[in-house]
Amino acid sequence: MSARAAQVLPAAVARLRDAGVPDPVMDARRLLAHAMNVPFGRLTIHLEDPLTAPARAAFEAALVARGLRQPVSQIVGGRDFWGRWFRVTRDVLDPRPETETLIAAALCEPAARILDLGTGSGCILVTLLAEWSDATGLGVDVSRAALDVAAFNAKALDVSGRAAWLESCWATGVDGPFDLIVSNPPYVSSADMAALSPEVHTWEPHIALTPGGDALAAYREIIPVAAGLLAPEGRLVLEIGPTQGQAARALAQAAGLHGVQVLCDFDGRDRVIVARREPPEAPRGHCLGK
Repeated sequence: MSARAAQVLPAAVARLRDAGVPDPVMDARRLLAHAMNVPFGRLTIHLEDPLTAPARAAFEAALVARGLRQPVSQIVGGRDFWGRWFRVTRDVLDPRPETETLIAAALCEPAARILDLGTGSGCILVTLLAEWSDATGLGVDVSRAALDVAAFNAKALDVSGRAAWLESCWATGVDGPFDLIVSNPPYVSSADMAALSPEVHTWEPHIALTPGGDALAAYREIIPVAAGLLAPEGRLVLEIGPTQGQAARALAQAAGLHGVQVLCDFDGRDRVIVARREPPEAPRGHCLGK
């Protein structure tokens, strides 16, 4: 007789705990739901089901991968972001809850044309297009593999007809104007890379994590160029590291942007910078003398 699903969980949790996985209980349950092909939220009602041979083999493979600290999102093929499921591979960053701070800021005002620099999985651009049914957008990334993931997510979420993709380094070859420019660029310094968890340091693309040095290189390139690509009163919304608010603000102000704000994430850390291009100067009236 096949073992019940509930019977394999304790040993799985112990294996993940011994491997140093931060939340072995949650991860074991998520991997079991994936192996059984049932929604994670409904796993409890399936724990008394017999575990089929294919499901047991899939669970074992998933446990081995997680024991090597591969992120759960890569093992199961995706994760939720802003209430939608996004495909995730080793070619893109795992969409993080902190990035939803950027989405919330972007959605404060409508935008018709959007530019997403370093689009990765496309989670930012695709989410905004899904929220704004009349908007169009361009996602740019230096990685063709990442663009393939973004295009997959756009199609899966039924926005591919309003999304275009460009393989390029930041805004090279991009023509404006855009009502909204967004980006979650690499912002981990060289000194901080070693402190990242194995899930990040070993399994996620370093090109999307760090530009090297003081980690401000992407902002030094993106912000001045973005200022020239924005439509009048267009907005720039960038994710930043928790210690980069002051430096990013100074770069935005030096580029001639105004209304610069630094927004915090749910943990109270600096996470997003918002800035705006000035509106065109109103024509001055003329007094006519006699």
